[in-house]
Amino acid sequence: MTAPLDPSNPTSSVPARLDPNNTATLTIACPDRKGIVAAVSQFLLNHGANILHSDQHTTDPSGGQFFMRMEFHLDGLDLARGAFERAFESVIAQPFDMQWRVNYTAQPKRMAILVSRYDHCFLDLLWRKRRGELHIEIPLIISNHEDLRRDADMFGIPFHVVPVNKENKAEAEAEQVRLMHEAGADFAVLARYMQILSGDFLRGFGRPVINIHHSFLPAFIGANPYRAAFKRGVKLIGATSHYVTEELDAGPIIAQDVIPVTHRETPDSLMRMGRDVERQVLARAVKAHVEDRVLVYGNKTVVF
Repeated sequence: MTAPLDPSNPTSSVPARLDPNNTATLTIACPDRKGIVAAVSQFLLNHGANILHSDQHTTDPSGGQFFMRMEFHLDGLDLARGAFERAFESVIAQPFDMQWRVNYTAQPKRMAILVSRYDHCFLDLLWRKRRGELHIEIPLIISNHEDLRRDADMFGIPFHVVPVNKENKAEAEAEQVRLMHEAGADFAVLARYMQILSGDFLRGFGRPVINIHHSFLPAFIGANPYRAAFKRGVKLIGATSHYVTEELDAGPIIAQDVIPVTHRETPDSLMRMGRDVERQVLARAVKAHVEDRVLVYGNKTVVF
């Protein structure tokens, strides 16, 4: 009988187990044309990378926009990261007129959280991070109220209160941006942060910001949308998560969901159901962003 192969034996023909944390994700957007997938795949092969996953989409095979996401192992790569990126730029990206980015698993994205008083989305993100569902670091939390400081302390995350009102909004936003830059935040999430961000904030931060809101907008705006929806007798409620732009609640959509409701619901039960779908949709949007599955074009997204 042939002896089983032993992975710990250097003479065994079983390949060594690859380090799951030694991977990278390449995302690409460019005008569609023949040969893109072949060129990228051949480049990675030539430099010793092992492709794990590949997704692609074109808006139109004839003159459309092409999008691709490739995840690959760095084990066996024959170039240092900087040299690899420079080579890819000159050999592949420039000839194909690509917008591209490489992100490395060993460098988790740093997510700032902005929150007011509602805790459902905020706590859900902290729990998912603790359980390992979100491969992120959370260097800070910013709020315009003290209410959730104790929760932040329980998770050991710095909590900064920056009060915001009509008179100090510009100064408050400048302080928030300073704190996030100082903490090295790669992106920010509005976990029911009940303030409208200005264009100056978005330009000053200069990184993606993800928001969540109920899907009644713009039908039921104001302080009590679930009561307004109850009075109207809605049969569906839901949530939308999107990137923030200067146009209020109109940025590129990342994730959405709806749940059916009946005439038996009350404003309170609608609110409970709505908050549940809000936290689920926001978590899906954050996970997609963290895993580099979202490619933005115009005011739309491709989500792999």
